[in-house]
Amino acid sequence: MRTKRLLNDLLWEKCGIGVIIDNMKDIKLIIFDLDGTLVDAYIAISRSFNYVMNKLGYPEKSALVIRRAVGWGDVNLLRPFVRDQDLRTALSLYRRHHKLALVKYSRLLPHAVRVLCKLKKSNYKLAVASNRPTRFSVILMRHLDIEKYFSYFLCADKLKHGKPNPEIIYRILRKFSVKPDQALYVGDMVIDAQAGRRAGVKTVIVTTGSSHISELKKEKPYRIIHKIHSLLKLV
Repeated sequence: MRTKRLLNDLLWEKCGIGVIIDNMKDIKLIIFDLDGTLVDAYIAISRSFNYVMNKLGYPEKSALVIRRAVGWGDVNLLRPFVRDQDLRTALSLYRRHHKLALVKYSRLLPHAVRVLCKLKKSNYKLAVASNRPTRFSVILMRHLDIEKYFSYFLCADKLKHGKPNPEIIYRILRKFSVKPDQALYVGDMVIDAQAGRRAGVKTVIVTTGSSHISELKKEKPYRIIHKIHSLLKLV
């Protein structure tokens, strides 16, 4: 078994393939993050962010700076860049602009629909765990026509703690009466790797998000993949 595992790891490291032997046959539930994992909404986020900066007289930020701040929810996206007394106004401006920007600028990452369709047809239960507020997650999923693939979604604004706290994953596991070793979590950021590990679920990280691969490797998730369609090789 140890030899097979070493061979499997070597195959994945060198060419992204391998024979999965870690009881993946027991997986019943696959939980997805949204932004950076299935969806590219970075342009929409940047447009809304800099709209707020302009309205409140702050300097605009580059797309890279904004991208690196994404993933913690919109309050935490704005908080480091505005004065405390401006945060409530900034959030209101951001949300008013963002409901339109999401529809105009967001897109699915390549092969996301194929992956969701294949997993759904294979009788996996699919869920979403996102730090994005519920209202905007719904707008995003409906606009991109992916809501139909998910049996359940949960966002951090409905919880006391967002990711990297594992509460969001625990709640979804309970919803489906699934044990941690029967679930797979798919995200794109360091906080996803941390949330998955703390929840005790196998975590796959795709490198299409806002975390550097060197940061991701330090978290030692179950697998790091470069494109979402590589998930199909695992399950």
